[in-house]
Amino acid sequence: MSIKIAVALAATLGAGIVMSSAAQARPELVGINGDYAPGTIVVKTHERRLYLVLESGRAMRYPVGVGKSGKQWAGTTRIDGKYLNPAWSPPSEVKRDRPEMPDVIPGGSPRNPMGVAAMTLAGGEYAIHGTNVPGSVGGFVSYGCIRMLNGDISDLYQRVSVGTTVTVTR
Repeated sequence: MSIKIAVALAATLGAGIVMSSAAQARPELVGINGDYAPGTIVVKTHERRLYLVLESGRAMRYPVGVGKSGKQWAGTTRIDGKYLNPAWSPPSEVKRDRPEMPDVIPGGSPRNPMGVAAMTLAGGEYAIHGTNVPGSVGGFVSYGCIRMLNGDISDLYQRVSVGTTVTVTR
């Protein structure tokens, strides 16, 4: 076997392992406490979990990355846009901290922090979005956005619509 074929085979197998891990991203069906209407998204920052409320006190639960220290927020808003493979323009706060960052990172780029889909939130520069860095999910990692595994954002994206209520608690 030539070295080129061996490298291509190793890359293909490695991509398959990464893809199968992402494909295994699945929400859990759990109980949820609180007076939330079915269809509401609830993000519990301290748990680093997002819940999509269903009927009868049940919810789909997903792991998420949330705002790092000093970048967290709480409140109620709505999804005001849904985008597949979105391009990303760093907000002014990110550009201030990382001035070398380009003004726009195209959708589909492995450097794009939005992953495969994003749902923007009304009233600010925040979104619920995927990530190309799956190891960051579960941590306090963002500038305030809610970061999900690409498989999970794809699942949630199909379950909710523009106008969905989003409540973020600490």
